[in-house]
Amino acid sequence: MDDEKRSQINATKSGRLATADAGSGAADWAELTNECLVNIFSRLSFEERWRGAMRVCKAWNQVCQDPCLNSVIDLDYHFDSAGELPRFWNPEFERRIDNMLRSVVVSSAGCLSQIRLRHCSDRSLSLVAKMCPNLEVLSIKSSPNVTDATMDEIAHRCPKIKELDISYCYEISHKSLIVIGSNCLNLRKLKRNLLNWLDPSQHIGTVPNEYLNACPQNGDSEAAAISKFMPRLLHLELCFSKMTAKGLALISEGCQNLEHLDLSGCANVTSRDIAKAVLSLKKLKTIKKPNFYIPRSVYNAERYGHWNMYDERFQTDVFRI
Repeated sequence: MDDEKRSQINATKSGRLATADAGSGAADWAELTNECLVNIFSRLSFEERWRGAMRVCKAWNQVCQDPCLNSVIDLDYHFDSAGELPRFWNPEFERRIDNMLRSVVVSSAGCLSQIRLRHCSDRSLSLVAKMCPNLEVLSIKSSPNVTDATMDEIAHRCPKIKELDISYCYEISHKSLIVIGSNCLNLRKLKRNLLNWLDPSQHIGTVPNEYLNACPQNGDSEAAAISKFMPRLLHLELCFSKMTAKGLALISEGCQNLEHLDLSGCANVTSRDIAKAVLSLKKLKTIKKPNFYIPRSVYNAERYGHWNMYDERFQTDVFRI
């Protein structure tokens, strides 16, 4: 069943429920005040309001646009439950997400504080920057058409951001990390994960090949920006980052308040690099280390040919130092 049919069914069910209640005398929805309807609809999820309640009638549609009901837009659970699909990466789906986000931004009247969705673009985020000064959470992973230019707007106009997830957003570079860190002083959680470039086969057929090949190479530049401009971070995720020991050392020096660090898939740092970095992170509570097998043929044979270096480049539990 596609999204459109499901939406029609939800709207029909909501309409029948309201009609049945009104006809039985159990509850006359037409007599409820706007405040009562807002209270009732606040108990529905964003998806239930968007696909059901707001399609029942004009009055309910207007209630669903109340700023109190549009302070949060969270569609992450929808993407997690559906799994990544090829259609998510096409322009038409991106336009639908943009239209939805723009509608919520307008309805929020400046009250929007949390955005959790995927596959949006500069078209909608530029409006977020202009109209959402109270934004605290911005999670926009898998958004290939969000750029540094719009992130610059976000940084200057949404200084209250505490949590940022720009995972799999390859048009966002270390320049955005610099401007975000400089202006959003409340930032405590950053997720900058990349797609698995060690085994891209798991994404083939879903993520466009040209996008897989565009994986950012400047891991150390990003690490340097995080280290210098985000010293207050408590939570940092850098899965499959291409940073080296140099970048990791900078983070351990500049972000000493870190409590959680995720380095899953970071193939260019060794167990010794990680152990050395952790020594500086006195407040660290949890760390996720790389845990995979890297054939010696991937690296220069002269440098890593000796068997004494075996455990240095093989990030497995058996050989971890």
